[in-house]
Amino acid sequence: MAKQSKKTKEALAKFDSTKEYSLEEAVKIVKDITFTKFDASFDLDVRLGVDPRKANQMVRGIVTLPHGTGKTKRVLVLCTEDKEEEAKAAGADYVGLDEYITKIKGGWTDVDVIITMPSVMPKVGALGKVLGPRGLMPNPKTGTVTMEVGKAVQEVKAGKIDFKVDKFGIVHASVARMSFDADKIYDNVIEVLQTIIKLKPTSAKGTYVKSVTVSSTMSPGVKVDPKSISK
Repeated sequence: MAKQSKKTKEALAKFDSTKEYSLEEAVKIVKDITFTKFDASFDLDVRLGVDPRKANQMVRGIVTLPHGTGKTKRVLVLCTEDKEEEAKAAGADYVGLDEYITKIKGGWTDVDVIITMPSVMPKVGALGKVLGPRGLMPNPKTGTVTMEVGKAVQEVKAGKIDFKVDKFGIVHASVARMSFDADKIYDNVIEVLQTIIKLKPTSAKGTYVKSVTVSSTMSPGVKVDPKSISK
């Protein structure tokens, strides 16, 4: 087993890592055991009783966090000239088309979200090898392929995040920063959890939310009692 650092030992001494806490208690514990000098992210991991290999059990969704993510997201809009002003007015960091497609082909991906239009998708689709592994490929299901580019930019800037279950049946989401008040972190977590619950596939059998864990970037995980989350 890897040797535990002094800070990890200190953190583990402050709570029972085998116990499931209420969400409210768990949020407070994570705040109490986070010692980073930087403003760490507050992360949520939800293990679901689904088989992501089956198309009808893929859990994927979008949620607008009531208090935002606490992180300024850099947004690139790949659009035709007639949409450039709309994208800029909405607060996009980068707006254009061919010049950015050339840059991305050369390996540039210095953005957090890419928004584009249906008519431009054939050009963007050719960038799959670069964008796919980085989770940057625009997708109609996440609202990033749309004619309403301005609205999409505003939603991302306001704290819209998208999530999907991984191949192990786990949804990972960064939902706040550790500098947030505990009640604001709680609100953001509840918003994501309730969205996940609403997305339960009809074909999923047995327990849907199997486990919930919260942590910060560098802290140990704190288990949450799934029953403490209102359905």
